[in-house]
Amino acid sequence: MNEKLKVVLVDDQSLCRRGLSELLANCYGFTVLGATGHIDELRTLLAEKPDLLIIDLRMKPMDGIAVIEQLRSEGFELPVVMLTMSDSETDLSNAIRAGVRGYLLKDMAPEEVVDAIRRVAAGELVVAPTMTIKMINLLRGEKSGQEPKNSLKLLTEREREILQLLARGESNKAIAQTLSISYDTVKLHVRHILTKLNLSSRVKAAVLFATEQNTPNPNEVPPR
Repeated sequence: MNEKLKVVLVDDQSLCRRGLSELLANCYGFTVLGATGHIDELRTLLAEKPDLLIIDLRMKPMDGIAVIEQLRSEGFELPVVMLTMSDSETDLSNAIRAGVRGYLLKDMAPEEVVDAIRRVAAGELVVAPTMTIKMINLLRGEKSGQEPKNSLKLLTEREREILQLLARGESNKAIAQTLSISYDTVKLHVRHILTKLNLSSRVKAAVLFATEQNTPNPNEVPPR
């Protein structure tokens, strides 16, 4: 548990690379293996087996999503955090489809960015707080600006329990062991969850759960 989290940074702006490198280097529990703006140098850094990749979206000549897809095709599998200026729902959608586990904005407070990176490394799916409603709307196929329905209420207590474990990145086998139920029972529950939420994958279901957990209840009176 005392091992440092090894990260690699990718951004085509040297100032951003330097700033994030210094931020993480000065935080307990991080080791920055390297920072680059070139995919060939990135492959060299990935050979050092980092725990996490942090990448920008808008880069030249190859954008962040294209880089991720290229690396996946070459067999590189590791959690990816996208750190970007874009709050576009389309960019968010493309990033999630590419398998990104975190979508963060560069105008977030430094401590928020660090906390989110740690949460992704721990298996969570994390989006910037200001992107939460867009994520929920996106997953439900609704237009931006519409108030999302709380479809998680459709789930049984057991299904919510399984969904929570999915959001932590647990496999069906691990969930079965945790809940002392059979592997086939977990598969059946996951199928029911996806059907009820009208989602096409367990990743989308996990993201939906993670984002709704952080969405304030509009009917809740804030404490004075």
